[in-house]
Amino acid sequence: MTIPIARLVASRFAEASEPLRFCYLANAFRIVRPQSGQMREFAQAGVELIGVPAPAGTAEVVEVLEAALDAAGLHRAVIGLGDSDLFRQLLTEFGVGEEERLTILTRLATHDLVGVGLELEELGLSEEQEQTCLALAQLRGGSEVLGQARELGGAAVERATARIQETYDELVARGVADRVQIDLGLLRDLGYYSGAILEVYDPAVGHVIGGGGRYDDLLRRFGVDQPAAGFALYVERVHLAQMEESRRGGGA
Repeated sequence: MTIPIARLVASRFAEASEPLRFCYLANAFRIVRPQSGQMREFAQAGVELIGVPAPAGTAEVVEVLEAALDAAGLHRAVIGLGDSDLFRQLLTEFGVGEEERLTILTRLATHDLVGVGLELEELGLSEEQEQTCLALAQLRGGSEVLGQARELGGAAVERATARIQETYDELVARGVADRVQIDLGLLRDLGYYSGAILEVYDPAVGHVIGGGGRYDDLLRRFGVDQPAAGFALYVERVHLAQMEESRRGGGA
């Protein structure tokens, strides 16, 4: 729903005063092989915040996301926080071509670290460069992982960790950082993200139950140059998590 809302902002709200805050509940579609928790048509509930730059805009979105998870009774859900530009810029820094870079990014988006390793081996990168990519992809935890990432070096890593640090500091200031896990291997499979990205997990289910992030460049494609961020929860998966949490005595 992010792209239709971006069009809506450009066509009907171009002269409106920012910030703009939207919420929605609608059906969306994905190209998948149908299986448990992977339906082609699914209900999506989300918010979009237009006109508030990072890190404040990102933190507001996370704050609303946490409130939504609490309202659903998913008190154990965790929000992963990553940076969409980290690996794109890092692989460019290593001289990886566009086609090969896209293949690796696609594997990262599906958390296929074995496939990432195989792709890196075929590129002829140095052992140090391969190890840097694989080490970053597995770094997750609190703010301490940002320091661990910086020790691996590189301009791309420095820029990404600085952006994440700003967002995390803002979350701490708002008192909503406790359930946020920094995940440097996180990558969303939609190409319009820039900067901070989010994914939502609940230990009761084996699927991502939501996601989002910043898309500061998307609105420009429709003629409106405004920063933006948002998230969406997959309603069926939220219901499944609620049922599992209730069955296990964990909430809802």
